Amino acid sequence: MRSIPSVPGTENKVGTLSTVNVMMPQDVEKVLKAEGSIPHRNLVLPWLRHRQIRNIKRGIFLLNGKEWLHYRMKLNQEVLSIKSTSQFIPLVTSVCQDFVQLLNDQIQKNTRKSITFDISPYVLRFSMEAGTYILYGERLGLISNNPNPDGLKFIQTMNNILSSTPMLLYTPLALSRLFKPKTWKLHLEAWDDIFQYAEKCIHKIYQEMCLNDSPQYSGIMAELLARGDLSLEAIKANITELTAGSVETTTFPILSTLFELARNQDLQSALRAESKEAGARLQENPELLVKELPLLRAAIKETLRLYPVGSLLHRYLAKDTVLQNYNVPAGTLVQIFLYCTGRSPEVFVRPELYDPTRWLAPTSDSGNNQVSNFRFVFFGFGIRQCIGRRVAETEMLLFLHHVLKNFQVETLCKDNLNLIYRFVLHPKTFPLFTFRNLN
Repeated sequence: MRSIPSVPGTENKVGTLSTVNVMMPQDVEKVLKAEGSIPHRNLVLPWLRHRQIRNIKRGIFLLNGKEWLHYRMKLNQEVLSIKSTSQFIPLVTSVCQDFVQLLNDQIQKNTRKSITFDISPYVLRFSMEAGTYILYGERLGLISNNPNPDGLKFIQTMNNILSSTPMLLYTPLALSRLFKPKTWKLHLEAWDDIFQYAEKCIHKIYQEMCLNDSPQYSGIMAELLARGDLSLEAIKANITELTAGSVETTTFPILSTLFELARNQDLQSALRAESKEAGARLQENPELLVKELPLLRAAIKETLRLYPVGSLLHRYLAKDTVLQNYNVPAGTLVQIFLYCTGRSPEVFVRPELYDPTRWLAPTSDSGNNQVSNFRFVFFGFGIRQCIGRRVAETEMLLFLHHVLKNFQVETLCKDNLNLIYRFVLHPKTFPLFTFRNLN
């Protein structure tokens, strides 16, 4: 058995860090089986450094081991379960309805009954509004012609965290503190602002709980506080980390999906027909969102295949594993390259095509390479999969469902999107979109 991997598994060494890189679904499955009962992953060191400097408790994004598992099991009940999803669907729906109204108001001002503009800042505002509403039970006031200045400041704070992270992530701490003091100051102060916001929300929720014995569902933080099985510091730590992880996870896939639908009008029409046909049933039973919109869900999967926000996953092997006929010892860091998987002709037939129907084909259809469930791991896999997966899917499904029911989306751009890396993978620029009111 050979000891050094080769394509489609490769070995890299950056500084003192050695990794084995894979992309094939069969290797992903082997990594899952070898990750152990408490999977270990790399931590985001600039975020970790903030917690150490401020002496603040860490959440699940910055933990490994038994403490991570304890928090993860508690959070799963309120973030990842089907029951919790059905509770926060109405919150996201209200934000979507406000977004449709905002877009409609803009269109009505135009005599052509359409509007052509860069929608990306508006989708970012939607993602921030919906995400914080789910987490904190509070609206930021961003879905308006005159958005709340405090809400806009919150967006800038999140942007400061996400833009400074890659600048600090790959530089040794001693060097970055010496040569990038302004970046560190920006990063630390941005995290401080997010924690202060969480603190304010905790006090507000406590007051409301004291005044109301039977409160309505008002977000994940309120549910965690009501259960009382996590400390206040643990709740605050985990909610702030979920906030940082929730924004670009939905913004860029929504924009990329709109782009693909704008240059594929037949597919857009099919999705619109599905949304309109399911509209009445979803209004009566919103928890059926995923079941009633299979083609739209497939479109989101297809978007994540071509435009994965996270370009890779990483796991440390808990036991010796054979990958591509090479023996990889326990303790090795394995990186799964999602971008390469999604665009490989060995995994997908005609991977350059945007074709959501490939996800609707039977899994046994070998002619369409529908062989392994591990072709789609863009939210991770196993016990350490993305905890915000259902939040992100709900936001994307509902946003596209409401927009497509009300507007025709067009673009003159036919070129493919160019991706760049800024802590997450995202398009360098987005084209202008034209929205026409269908009603």
